[in-house]
This record gives sequence, C-alpha cells and structure tokens, in this order.
Amino acid sequence: MKDGIHPDYKKTVIKCVCGNEIETGSVVDDITVEICSNCHPFYTGQQKILDSEGRVERFKKRYGNK
Repeated sequence: MKDGIHPDYKKTVIKCVCGNEIETGSVVDDITVEICSNCHPFYTGQQKILDSEGRVERFKKRYGNK
C-alpha cells in the first residue's frame, strides 16, 4: 500500500437510537443507525406476518389448475 493515500482506520462506535452501542473499526468517526439487531423485529421475534393467504393458494386462485 502506498503511504499517505489511504484514510486512517480507527476504532469507532455504532450507536443505535434504541441505545445499543457496538464497537468496531471504520474510517468514519461516529456512526448512528435507526435500527440494529438488538431492536429489529426479525431478531427480537416480534415480527408480524402480513401474508395471511398462502402464496400457493393465491397463485392457484389467480391462475387456476391448468
């Protein structure tokens, strides 16, 4: 690597709006995110299933059994 052309890689903290902080390395000083694995519905088990009708049944209803 050439000297002087690459940004400095330093320790930084990723802060979520839920209060969770993750320490990692980056060229950016501070990173703020709106959602993380600590508060995302998929990881917390609070996700809602929006597809009440199965995809196969919906396909059969739309196109029939030809």
